[in-house]
Parts: sequence; C-alpha cells; structure tokens
Amino acid sequence: MDRPPPKGRGAALLAKRLQMQKEEKAIGVEPEAAPEEEPPKPRGRAALLQKMREKRMSKPGGEPESKAEPSPSQSIIPESKEKIEQITKAVSEISFSEKDPVFFKGDAGKPIQLSANHIKLSLEKDRGVYEFEVKFNPDLDAKNKRMKATAIVMRELGLPKVFDGGNVLYLPRKIVDTTKTFMAKLPGPDGDEEIAVTIIYKRKKNLAERECLHLYNVLFKRIMHILLYTQMGRNYFDTNHKFLIPQHKLEVYPGFVVTVDELEDGLMLCLDTQHKVLRTQNAYELLGELRSSNPDPRRFKELATANIIGSCVFTRYNNKTYTIQDIAWDMTPQDTFPNRDGEAISFIDYYKHQHNIIIKDINQPLLINRKNVRVSGSADKVERMVCLVPEISYLTGLTDTMRSDFKVMKDVAQYTRVTPNQRLQALRVYLDKVKSSKDAQQVLADWGLKIADDTLKMPGRQLDNEVIYFGRDQQFQTNNNADWSRATGENQVTGPVDMTHWLLFFTDRDKKYAKDFADLMCRLGGAMGCVIKQPRPVRLSDDRTDSYMKACQENITKDTQIVVFICPTMRTDRYSVIKKICCTQIPVASQVINSRTLSNPQKVRSIVQKIALQMTCKLGGTLWTVRFPFKGWMICGIDVYHGGPKGGSVCGFVASLNESISRWYSLAIFQEKELSDYLKSAFTKILEVWKNTNGHFPSKIVVIRDGVGDGQLDHCKRYEVEQMESVLRELGLDTKICFVVVQKRINTRVFSISRDGGCENPPPGTVLDHTVTRRHHCDFFLVPQNVRQGTVNPTHYIVLHDTCQLKPDQVQRLCYKLCHLYYNWPGTIRVPAPCQYAHKLAALVGQHIKKTPSAQLADRLFYL
Repeated sequence: MDRPPPKGRGAALLAKRLQMQKEEKAIGVEPEAAPEEEPPKPRGRAALLQKMREKRMSKPGGEPESKAEPSPSQSIIPESKEKIEQITKAVSEISFSEKDPVFFKGDAGKPIQLSANHIKLSLEKDRGVYEFEVKFNPDLDAKNKRMKATAIVMRELGLPKVFDGGNVLYLPRKIVDTTKTFMAKLPGPDGDEEIAVTIIYKRKKNLAERECLHLYNVLFKRIMHILLYTQMGRNYFDTNHKFLIPQHKLEVYPGFVVTVDELEDGLMLCLDTQHKVLRTQNAYELLGELRSSNPDPRRFKELATANIIGSCVFTRYNNKTYTIQDIAWDMTPQDTFPNRDGEAISFIDYYKHQHNIIIKDINQPLLINRKNVRVSGSADKVERMVCLVPEISYLTGLTDTMRSDFKVMKDVAQYTRVTPNQRLQALRVYLDKVKSSKDAQQVLADWGLKIADDTLKMPGRQLDNEVIYFGRDQQFQTNNNADWSRATGENQVTGPVDMTHWLLFFTDRDKKYAKDFADLMCRLGGAMGCVIKQPRPVRLSDDRTDSYMKACQENITKDTQIVVFICPTMRTDRYSVIKKICCTQIPVASQVINSRTLSNPQKVRSIVQKIALQMTCKLGGTLWTVRFPFKGWMICGIDVYHGGPKGGSVCGFVASLNESISRWYSLAIFQEKELSDYLKSAFTKILEVWKNTNGHFPSKIVVIRDGVGDGQLDHCKRYEVEQMESVLRELGLDTKICFVVVQKRINTRVFSISRDGGCENPPPGTVLDHTVTRRHHCDFFLVPQNVRQGTVNPTHYIVLHDTCQLKPDQVQRLCYKLCHLYYNWPGTIRVPAPCQYAHKLAALVGQHIKKTPSAQLADRLFYL
C-alpha cells in the first residue's frame, strides 16, 4: 500500500537525509546493507540521528572505525544537540506558503450594489502568528509552573502570548531564528529555582489554519469581555440593556455573534446581531404551576418531565446555560457533595457561601445536566454531572404554546425582528465601542491587527426572474415579490389527477365542515383541469385514536385513491397513528385537516384550494414547472432528521424522474449518523427507477445535500460522494456527478444598498460569489426569496465535488430555478425544492411513522 508523501517536519528530514546521501555518494561512501534479521529500528528524528552518526563514523571504504564502547561518562548528547539544532534550522527555513484563493465567479444577471456584515481585518507587515516550541531545564511537570516560567520570559520581552501550559507557544513576532535560551526564577519553599526556558522556532502559521483562526477568535472573545458583554452559550449579550415583556413573563437580551475567518479577500470579522429570549419564570415556579393544576403525583411527574427535560436553563449567578437531561426526585438542596478539598458540603451552604444566595425551599428536587468533558492529561472524555436548584434556574426560549400564540410572537418580534438598517446601525455602534476602548485597541495592537471603520461594500448580481409554466402552456412572469399564489388559482395544473374514489373521515361535530369541504373540492376541480367527484363519507362516533384505526381498516380498499381526515383538534399521537397506517400498513395517500382551518368562511376557499393542490401532489400529479436548458439530468436532494427510532437518524433521499423536474422518487433510509451510511443501496435503486422510467441512465447527476456543517465537509466528500462514484463505477456508467452542499445556519447577512445610501433586503435572485466567500471552496451566497419583515437570511452553497465541470453561472441558475419548485408554497423558498422534500420526508418518518414507508408511495409526494 502506497503511503502519502511526508509533510511538515517529515518532509524537511527527508530532504536533509537525501542531501547527505548525495554528498556521501560524491566522495564514494555507500550505504551499509541491512542484515536479514534485525531488531526494530528507531523512527523519526531518532532514526535520522543514528544514521548521521553512523555515516560520520564510517571510513571511505565503507568499514566502520574500530572504536571502544563508550563508557557511561562519555556521553554523545553534545553531538545529538548539534544535530538537533541543524534539523531545527532546516525545518525553520522551509517555506509554508499559503494556497491561492479559489475563485468561483459568474457574470449572469444585472449588477447590484451590496453590503455584508463582514468587517475587514488588516495585519501589519511582518506580523502574524508564529509557532514556537518551549522546553524547560530542569523539566517542569506542573502546568502552572510552566505557565509562570513562560510568563516571566515574555514579560521581560514585552510580548503578548498564547500558551496553554504544554509545549506550543504562539507569539505575534518572530523573536529567534532557531533556538534561544532564557533564564527565569521561580519562587519556591526552598528559595528561588532557576529554570532555563528554551524557545525553538517552528514556523509562521497560515492565517487559514485552525489554530491561527482560533487564536484570533480568542482575541475578540477578550474584547467582548472588555466591552462588558456576557457570554451565554457561544454568543455574547448585553445584560445591562435588556427589553422586558412583562405581559408574557419574558425578557430579551440583545447581543452579537462574533467570528473571525480567512475568506477570499483576506481576514474578516463576521458580526451579526442576535437576541436571547429568557423567561422571568424559573423552573421552580413552573413546577409549582404544574403541581397545582395536577395534584395527582404520578401525573405531575409526567408533566414535569415533558416540560423540563430537554429545555435549556440559565443561571444568573454565573451567566451559564445548561440543558436539562433529568430530574432527581430523590435529591434536595440538603444533600451534600464533595468540594475541591474533598469535604462534604450541602447545596444550601455552597450557594450561601459562594454566591450569597439563600435557598428558600429545602425540599425541592434537583435538575440534572450531564456533559462529557476532557480530563487534563488524558485524551478520553468522562461524564460530569451538574446538579441545579430549580429556584435559581431560569427557563430560556419559547415553549410550543408560546410559539403558536400570535400575540406572544408579535410582541417578541418587536425586539428580535431587526431590519437591515437597524442591524447595520448595531454593527457600527459595536465598532465605535471597539475604537473608543483603549484596552480593546491594545489587544488588537499586540497582535498587529487593525479593524476597518465600516462593513464591506461590494458588487453583486441579480438573476433574471423566472417564468412559471402551468397547464395548457399558460405562463406567469414572476417579479421581485417571487409569489404566484394568485396565478395558481387562475391556471390549470401541469399534471392534473382525477379524484373519483376517495374517502372523507369526520366526527359529528365537524359534519357541516365536511359537507362544505367536499362540495368546494368538487367545484375546484374544473379550475384545476381535473374531475373531482364527491367523496364517500365515513362518520366517526368519537375522535379516539382507536376509532380512526378501526375506520381505516374497515373502509380503505384497493380502489381508494386518497383518504382525508377532518380532526376536531390537532393531536400528535392521533396524527402519528393515521400516518403510520396510511404509509406502512395500508399504503394510500392521506390528508389530515384541522377543522379549525375550515371555520373561517372568508378564507375557506383559498385554504381548500391549497389542500386540493396538496392532494394532487400526493396522487402523483404536478402543479407547475420552470424551463430547464438541459436534458437527461437527474436532480437529487438529501437531508437528515435526527432523533429517529432508538436514537438513530432518518435520511431522506429524493430524486427527479422527468425532464421538467416536476416528478420525484423518494426513499427514507434509517441510519446512525448525520453522514449517510446507506447511500449506496439507495442510489442504486434510484438509478434503476430512472432507467425504467426514461429508458436510459442519466447523463449528469446534480446532488444537493443539506445539513452538512463546515467540520463535516471533508468527511462528506470522502464518504458520501465516494459511495455514489463507486455505484457508477460498478454499473460501468460514464455519468458525471456535481455534489453541492447547502448551508442555512450561517451568520453572513447580505444587504442591498438603496439609492439614498440606506440598506434594505436584496431582491430575490441576488447572488454574491466573491470577497466574503470561502477561500478554498467553490461557493456562493444566494437570496432566493422576498422578505418584507426583518432581515433576509441568504443560503450558502458549496460545490464540493464536480466532474460535470459546470460553470458558476450554471450552478447558480440551477439552484435558483429549483427554489421555485416546492409544491407546498406558491413562491420561492430558501433552499432548493429537492432538499425541502427530503427534509419533509425525513421529518415525517422520524417523528411519526418510525418505519420505512411502503414502496407503493415512493413515486408521489405523500409527505407534503
């Protein structure tokens, strides 16, 4: 098996060794023949030192000099030190040049002036991050002594440092070419101890390297603390300027996400406003409410578990957040735990002495947080349990009930929904704070950094608006609203399906809604271009789950096209049972409707029309399409839902089946990781279905993958892409693959600069593919939808693998077109339609069905 070529110090050692061999050959020295059997040889630097020593002791004829064995007093350390210094010098002279940035820039569309929430960071000449190795003589085992000795030396040199107490030291300047020794005195019980601190130069680090970027992020973390921002989780918030919403027992903290990265145009600071929503209610008060409304202890514990486990709490005494994994009903604040000295102390005494907090209820249960942490000196992680007192643990975030309450969300949105101008103003206020703070400026100056006065401004492009095609070649030209909801009611669908055999389930209380719904469906059929007949009504005596199960088993036949359920309330357990029956046991398309949505007579027509369009898709029909300038291409979408059965994940894999990219084939795959394990079999199956449908294999395949973070890109390329390529090799196909990763959870914001100099949300189709894109990836940002309130979130696309050799304009235009094809919304969406279909499929299977859906439904969008 071929080994990869050596890198870094290994490459330097190899080069040095080859140079010595050339010099020896020039004077006639031949290498010794290795014996047939020999003990294991030393490796790395030790092997090189031994080889050089043997060469120096050799005679020109190749025989070694006859020397007596060295006595213990005749040490060879001085010679070894000399060689080490030579090797170190050779390593330090190696040039670690940075890779050139990758450009993936298109030119289609009309120009538009843009701004982004990135601030340029400039680095002074001959400044950067220099890596050194630190050695101590005598050797220091204690980490605190190593840090003290190094701090003394750096204080004398007047340099800032980043040193974790190990062997690696980072400095902003190159203080020595090879090695240099400094003396430091450490105070001890027996007097001062003199320590020799040797600094060995390694290299200047590239800005894009992980350790280097981590260091710059640490610097801005210091600046956030200097500016009195409080860290909550990963972000920083201003706890002194919170917004109170007393009517809902909420408070909102404004803050920032601060990250430093090496982008296409250099070192950048990404600064985005964030908000943290906290409840003024603590966990103890919530438990009290649940106990008073449910006096039965068993029912109370069930509700407490459902409401608290999995939630995030905030402890004000240390400004930390914790996720609750359990409730210790058998523990109270009276219980004890060992402190740092090993002595037992109760939670009551601990909070009183450490934080001056008096616990009022000494019998309340404790909340449990578990996390895996690294232990000093070990690579393994150990589980650490944190016990929290509900009385001082404040709930964060919004409950599902709050999210479904329009008034709550409207009041919260007054503070969290920030316009582009407000967002930019907040960024400028932050920059002014940094400029006016001497301490913050000193942190930047120590490392040769200078921050720009304002955000970046750069040219972008807006792609042309798409034409939507309906049935009978009817067309609709979209505009900057990117919405064609009215056109869907005025035009026929592209692939109508007659509904002649369908069932309508309802209870007595919803009898009128059911009749009106059926009549309206029949009238809408003509406008859609299909025939919709009256359904066969099935009246249920009650709304128990068992009644729905029994009714399905007794009434659904092989001729049934689709079943519709009008439910009096939305209950997750009932919905799960209906979907499980209709997707696995008796495979048939199903539609579940909450009767409340049919209660408003002013909106009922538009609502029923959307339901009719959904039902058409679930029967294999199509609604609209856009024009694609290619033939024989297959478009795939992949997404993963976490929290599937037995803690695993569900991967949704969706692929197009026709030239107009309007019919889809869907597979759900159960797996144990985010990166798909079973793509090979699913990809093979989809290729077979494509061939059976079209008579040939696709010429090109574009895979759009959602849910891959930056840390998983390389793994995804080696693992998922390779599975697909291996399938094509096994089938002997010359089909090319373009693999694109979609990222939604990003901090980059893009603004359009208006004529008056202000900022607003960019129009749909806006593309930004330079300056703030990744330095070593083919990527771009796309704004596909129109947002009237708040600030739009662009979508980040990374072309991870491309044997199709598509141009930037082709990839960008294709992704934008696919954002028009999600049949659950008559407008553009944030991600391409196949990704959203894969997301819906994986979520339905992972949350409700929890089994592989029937293959009879695979060629329909049964999960809309």
